[in-house]
Amino acid sequence: MTWLFDSHIHLSDFAYHEDLNYIIKGMENMKIKACCVSMDFLNSKKTLEISKQSKLILPFIGIHPERANDDLDKMINLIQENIHIISGIGEIGLDPTYIQSDEDKKNQFRVFESLLSIAEKYQKPISIHSRKSIDEIFEIMTSYKTKHALLHWFDGSKKQLRKAMDKDFFVSYGPVMIYANDKQTLLTKTDEEKILVETDGPVRFSKCFEMKSAQIGFIPSVIFCSSKILGKQYDEMTSILERNSKNFLGI
Repeated sequence: MTWLFDSHIHLSDFAYHEDLNYIIKGMENMKIKACCVSMDFLNSKKTLEISKQSKLILPFIGIHPERANDDLDKMINLIQENIHIISGIGEIGLDPTYIQSDEDKKNQFRVFESLLSIAEKYQKPISIHSRKSIDEIFEIMTSYKTKHALLHWFDGSKKQLRKAMDKDFFVSYGPVMIYANDKQTLLTKTDEEKILVETDGPVRFSKCFEMKSAQIGFIPSVIFCSSKILGKQYDEMTSILERNSKNFLGI
């Protein structure tokens, strides 16, 4: 039986709190597993907590660049204490949007590189936030042997995409691809074995989604759109994505 994977969703976000039991039941019915990424120390503890409710929730813990002033030592301890439970490290990365001072920038780089080191040490996959910072991330990643690295919601150029493929990164595409021509073009330029899909819920999407928060149930639509763009049957696309997801997760 083929499993679907949401490679990046924030199921520990408060937006999903009241409906989590229904979401898990839906995941069971639709055969979807989810990489549940985290934002900071407290959110990571929540991710670990909800992952106990279902084996379909694959916990990723870490510090998002928006929360780079979080307690890094406590985060590292949490990772080490739960290293045999967590599926990966994330969401981590860089983002100049959240930088207002030199100190903010230093913190982002310090947190990112520290958590990359942990991922490398324990050979855990990583989910990377790379908005407006892809080239800097490429440069930093040359110092780390993290084979299972995902640039989630890839938003770079064709040239940057090619570099990502050459560096053996995975890249993921989400609901926005259904109505965004530039994302559809990027998908066609992505090596088949490096494609993943995601929702990045609870992010809201426009057009056909009418600004609704992303639900894990959007995944079949993203896969169907991907299959049409790439000229494949839906079942063939699900098999490719299952294989890619397992390779990313190292399972």
